[in-house]
Amino acid sequence: MNRRVFLKGGALSLLTLGLSPSFLRRTAAAMALPARDTGKTLIVLFQRGAADALNVLVPFGDPGYASARPQLAIGSPTRANGALGAIDLDGFFGLHPAMASFKPLWDRGLLAPIHAVGSPSATRSHFDAQDYMETGTPDRKGTPDGWLNRYLAVKGTCESCAPAGPRAGGSPFRAVAMSAQTPRILEGASAVVAMSAIEEFSIRANGGDAEQRLEALYRTGRSDVIHGSGRDVFEALKVLRAANPQQYRPAPGAVYPRSPFGQRLLQIAQLIKAGVGLEVAFADVGGWDTHVNQGAAQGQLANRLRDFSDAVGALVTDLGDRMEHVVILTCSEFGRTVRQNGTGGTDHGHAGAMFVIGGSVRSGTVHGRWPGLAREQLYEGRDLALTTDFRSVFSEITSRHLGVADTSAVFPGYRGGSGGSGGSGGSGWLGVLG
Repeated sequence: MNRRVFLKGGALSLLTLGLSPSFLRRTAAAMALPARDTGKTLIVLFQRGAADALNVLVPFGDPGYASARPQLAIGSPTRANGALGAIDLDGFFGLHPAMASFKPLWDRGLLAPIHAVGSPSATRSHFDAQDYMETGTPDRKGTPDGWLNRYLAVKGTCESCAPAGPRAGGSPFRAVAMSAQTPRILEGASAVVAMSAIEEFSIRANGGDAEQRLEALYRTGRSDVIHGSGRDVFEALKVLRAANPQQYRPAPGAVYPRSPFGQRLLQIAQLIKAGVGLEVAFADVGGWDTHVNQGAAQGQLANRLRDFSDAVGALVTDLGDRMEHVVILTCSEFGRTVRQNGTGGTDHGHAGAMFVIGGSVRSGTVHGRWPGLAREQLYEGRDLALTTDFRSVFSEITSRHLGVADTSAVFPGYRGGSGGSGGSGGSGWLGVLG
């Protein structure tokens, strides 16, 4: 029996796009080249659809906020009519009341909010803006790879990177996307795994010994790319099975929402705590395009924010002391209009908000220069103006957390310096990491 007959007979199905032929080739290459590893992990969470930054990180201290949103504005923390107000952070900014799970992170010094941050591109297209943010190249269409994949390539080869840490280099689980297919941010030459769920990273075969027979074919076949990468897939399966993440139980107090997003974050925690060599993790969640019936303290956006913040809060609780070596980055392609529209929602805007969470963040302040919400301060007379380029945040995390000294290959064409304030135009670092 040969491999062609075995596969053609339909006895095998590989249940994750991470096991596509391109993944097999990339995995073979990656496992041949040990990665330099500091033992750090970055988790990127993408809010697809353009989250309304002004109702996520509420500028209740700006008089222009409430006047632009008579029905949608979140009240100040001292609002006295019984309505839910913002969760106060510093007397000017607050969190949406549905984001109560983020307040303990702020109190513990784990939360660094960033406002008026985003892409310098003027596009209001979801597709283009997401592409620019995931490739790290605003207004440059056709960039072949995502910035996280470029990071993996640079970190695996550069001599100036931090020295190898305690984890084994070349893990097939070095970069994992909890998604049905590889997201744009992780596309590229470096090996990544995309899986909807951990239990789907497996081989399902007809017949009790079909998997063993297939493995034997790969191990005894001629030495070609498919043979070598097939062997690596079986080794990856053994690593995952030995870690036995399916038997995982979250830490006390970590209560993940039963939503798909909550379960993705639970499985990221499983992989981190299983010690499979996870360096970069990615998950996304949609539903942020609130043109109609957005709601204020209650409603559509509030429900989405509650699920999002509860899931992130559970992840932080679950990881416990490991958060000293983990950074969580949240982002969305752009913000929304300052003024509410005629259907109880908001339209596509410009600058937005991000959160950086971890034991190494500089907390206690809302980062970024606030541009103001007076009409003359708005971008094109309608949107929150950009004062921090998203690449300032991404490059700081890539360098200071992940250990890449020169980030020019990760963010080609970005002239931002390695320090200083974001400023107009977004040059420099904000100092989000302490």
